Amino acid sequence: MKLKVCGMKYLENIQQVAALQPDYLGFIFYEKSKRNFEGDMPSLPDNIKRVGVFVNASLTTILEKVKKYKLNALQLHGDETPEFCNLLKIEMIKSRQNICELVKVFSVGNNFDFSLLKPYEDLVDYFLFDTKGKEKGGNGVVFNWQLLEKYSSQKPYFLSGGIGLEEIDNLKSFREIEAFKYCYALDVNSRFEDSPGLKNIEKLKEFKSRLL
Repeated sequence: MKLKVCGMKYLENIQQVAALQPDYLGFIFYEKSKRNFEGDMPSLPDNIKRVGVFVNASLTTILEKVKKYKLNALQLHGDETPEFCNLLKIEMIKSRQNICELVKVFSVGNNFDFSLLKPYEDLVDYFLFDTKGKEKGGNGVVFNWQLLEKYSSQKPYFLSGGIGLEEIDNLKSFREIEAFKYCYALDVNSRFEDSPGLKNIEKLKEFKSRLL
């Protein structure tokens, strides 16, 4: 199972987290976020994928960030339609950008309708399930993973939403349900922070050693 550490913000901290060799590092390009990323991105090992996180951003903005930061994956965290996802892939080809992995986020509440996923299945590489809350991610709250028993797709997904050290036993239990076999990666963020965007290295080390 892969690991994504999202909400990276500070240069030295980014380098410290990268030294732990996560599979993905997430950079949020959303001005309303406390973890909004600006400035220069440090050089990262080739085996760590740089993920740009966007919320209802324009095609132009996304393509500019792909080029500037050499992004390897795009995480769409807003109300992006299937048509937008398709157009984004077409525009990346036309602009000769690298074809990034495309991740579409869905916020899961108790009444989540999994049929909403169907129109995206042939357009994205992964889904990401986060907790429905007042913020667009980083709420620090876990949703009821048993809801994923209703997951009928075979598309691999990222599991997100309030995952911290306290969830390790629950994650081990989660491995026993059918839908786990499509869980491609764990996405961690706020529960491993000392302040927004500043990750606690020791907590991340412990998480990796105990679970991954």
